[in-house]
Amino acid sequence: MTRADDLTESTLVDYIAGQRWYASKGREVAHAAVVDCAELPGAVIAMVEVRFPEGTHDTYQLVAGQFLDGLAEPSVARELVQRVRAGIAQRTRGDGMIDFQSVEGFAGVGAELASARMIESEQSNTSVVFDDELILKVYRRLEAGINPELEMLRFLVERGFENVPALHGWYAYQGRPAESTLGILQEFVAGGLDGWELALDELSEAPDRFLGRLRRLGEVTGTMHTVLASDQSDPNFAPEEPSLEALGLLTATIDEEIARAFIDLPDDVEALEPIRARGEEVRERLRQRTYSGAAGRTVRDHGDFHLGQTLWADGDWVILDFEGEPARSLAERRRKRSPLRDVAGMLRSFAYAASAVEYLRGTEAPHGWEERARSEFLGGYLQSVDPSIVPPGSEAFDKLLSVFELEKAVYELRYELNMRPDWLPIPVAGILRILEEEPVTT
Repeated sequence: MTRADDLTESTLVDYIAGQRWYASKGREVAHAAVVDCAELPGAVIAMVEVRFPEGTHDTYQLVAGQFLDGLAEPSVARELVQRVRAGIAQRTRGDGMIDFQSVEGFAGVGAELASARMIESEQSNTSVVFDDELILKVYRRLEAGINPELEMLRFLVERGFENVPALHGWYAYQGRPAESTLGILQEFVAGGLDGWELALDELSEAPDRFLGRLRRLGEVTGTMHTVLASDQSDPNFAPEEPSLEALGLLTATIDEEIARAFIDLPDDVEALEPIRARGEEVRERLRQRTYSGAAGRTVRDHGDFHLGQTLWADGDWVILDFEGEPARSLAERRRKRSPLRDVAGMLRSFAYAASAVEYLRGTEAPHGWEERARSEFLGGYLQSVDPSIVPPGSEAFDKLLSVFELEKAVYELRYELNMRPDWLPIPVAGILRILEEEPVTT
C-alpha cells in the first residue's frame, strides 16, 4: 500500500503532471509537497501543494491505495463511500480533520456496493459509479471554501427541486492550508441519456422529436432559477438588485474580452474572414445593448449551462454539474449573476448542435431548426421563471440576453482557435448573427 511517507516530491510531480485533471499542463513545477494527509484503512487522502516558479501555487487532492491512482481500486472508493454514509470524521497528520457527512435518509442506499467503475470521460475531477445506483465525485483541484456544486445541490434539494440527482452526502477538509470540499456522493441516474448526444442523434434521425423536448427543458430551467431566488433569508442565495457599477463592470469586462479576442485573430485562417475586420463593430453592438433600464435581478446560477450538463431520464430533464466554469475561481463561480447568462449558454448549445451534427453525424440540421429550438426553450422558460428576476418586457429581455450570447460566442471563438479550428464557423456564425440583427435603440 502507498503510505504518506512514500509521496516524495519527484513521485508527486511525475504523477500529478501526467493526470487529465491537472489544470496547469505545460507549466514548469518548482516544488510539490504533501501539506496534510489522512491515512484510512487501505488508503491515503493527501492535500498536495504544487508550486510554480513565479510564486503561485495550486492544491490538489490525491487519493492513493495500493497505487497512486487509488480511485481505480474498488476497495479504496468503497472506503470513502462507507465513511460518507456513516458520517465518520478522520484526523489528519497536520491536526486537521476530514469530515464525512451523510444526508439524512440516505445511509442505507446502495448498501452492498458490489461493483465500482470509474468514468473515463471526466477531466477536471474523478467520478466512480457503484452498481448504477451511486456516484462519488472527487474534486481534484481544491480552493478554499465550499464547492458551489455542493452548495447548490443542498439548496435545491432542500427546497424540493426534483430535476437534479439526489444528494446523499459529501466529505470536506477542515484545517490548513484551507477548508475545502473534497467530494460529493449522489444518486446515479441509470439509463439517463446525455442531452448533447441525444440532440445529435435525434437531429440525425428525428429532429422534431428533440424539439418536442425543449419546451420542457425551458420549464425546468425557469423553475431552477425561481427556486434559486426563493430564499430572501439566505445571504448566499437571496436575489439582489444589480447596481449601476456592477452593470458597467459587466459591460466593460465583455468589451475587454472582445477587444482581446479580435487583436489575437491570426491572419491565415480563412474561417475568420467574415469577422476579421469587424471587432469595433462587435464592440459597438455591445454598447448598443448596454442596458440602462431594468435588468431583473442577480441570482445564483448554474454557471456552465449547456446540453452536455443535462440528462433525459424517465421522460424528463435532469440537470448536472453545478461547479461552474472550471477556469474561473471559486469566488467567481459563487457570484450572483443574471439568470439570462444560463439561458444564453443553452441557446448557444443549440447553435452548436445544429452545426456539429454535420461534423459528427454527417447530416444537416433542417432549415430553421435552431430558431425553432430557441423558440421552444424560451417559451417554456418564460412560462415558469419568476418574472421579477428577469428584465420586464420582451425588448429589455432580448437586449440583455443578446449581451450574454455575445459574451459566450466570443469565448467560443477563442476556445475553438486553440482547441478545434475546424469548428470556428460555429462561433463566427453566432457573432455574425448578432451583427446582422437590427440595431437596438435606447
